[in-house]
Amino acid sequence: MQERAARTRQAVLEAAAEEFAERGYEGASLQRVACRAETSIGALTFHFRNKTALAEEVRLTGRARFDRSLAGLAPAADPLRELRVLIGTLARLAREDRFVRAVRRLEAGPPDSAPPLAETWMPVLRAVLDRAHGARWLRPGVAPEEAEAMLAHLAEGVMAAPGTPRSAAGAVWDSVWDVVLHGLAADRGDGPVRDGREPSRADS
Repeated sequence: MQERAARTRQAVLEAAAEEFAERGYEGASLQRVACRAETSIGALTFHFRNKTALAEEVRLTGRARFDRSLAGLAPAADPLRELRVLIGTLARLAREDRFVRAVRRLEAGPPDSAPPLAETWMPVLRAVLDRAHGARWLRPGVAPEEAEAMLAHLAEGVMAAPGTPRSAAGAVWDSVWDVVLHGLAADRGDGPVRDGREPSRADS
């Protein structure tokens, strides 16, 4: 019985994440969530007494998944590569994780007690940029705060982009990142830095 209740609760949460991601808090319907989860309203309200409680649980689940993904990013010797991985991870989560999509949509409306996801990833971005600046990986004249503003807009843009096939999204992202690196990266002696790496002899 407990196992079945746990399965029902998880099905409701996943269905609610899809519903909130698509329609936001105000537009979401508990009846549609129940239909998506293939359960009854009674079963739904047994686990979550109302829409606010359900939205809060979706928020908590989404933030936990988001935080785990960021915590799992390994530091890199090359901070520009680390920046690429960070923003690529943000884009992937916003595109592929229904709970993260739901959290972002719920940020735009009530209930508004939870801090936005940007409060989690912006300090990470700032720390990597400070490290890049200190190690002189940034082009002379590029201030970390200016790079932060540009990359924050880039990150928000890729996170807000409509869903596209992974291969197409990857190709666009590679092209965009080449442009970003051209503006950010210092000359390391052998020519332009690509993909956050110094060119090897094979590239010459």
